[in-house]
Amino acid sequence: MDQPMTIDVDWTSCQAHGLCAELLPDHITLDEWGYPIVNGTPVPPRTTKRARRAAADCPVLALKLAAR
Repeated sequence: MDQPMTIDVDWTSCQAHGLCAELLPDHITLDEWGYPIVNGTPVPPRTTKRARRAAADCPVLALKLAAR
């Protein structure tokens, strides 16, 4: 069985492109400056593939998935 994954943001790398919120709107919203707000809930197994894509597609690779 897969371990639950959570989403973390590398704040020193993030440049507020907002792609992560477009790819994972159920888990990430944007603040008034365009920086991600992660809801902190584990990513369900059915969403893991999209979460991995969001992390890989981040222009500055600031989105990370971590097993919890």
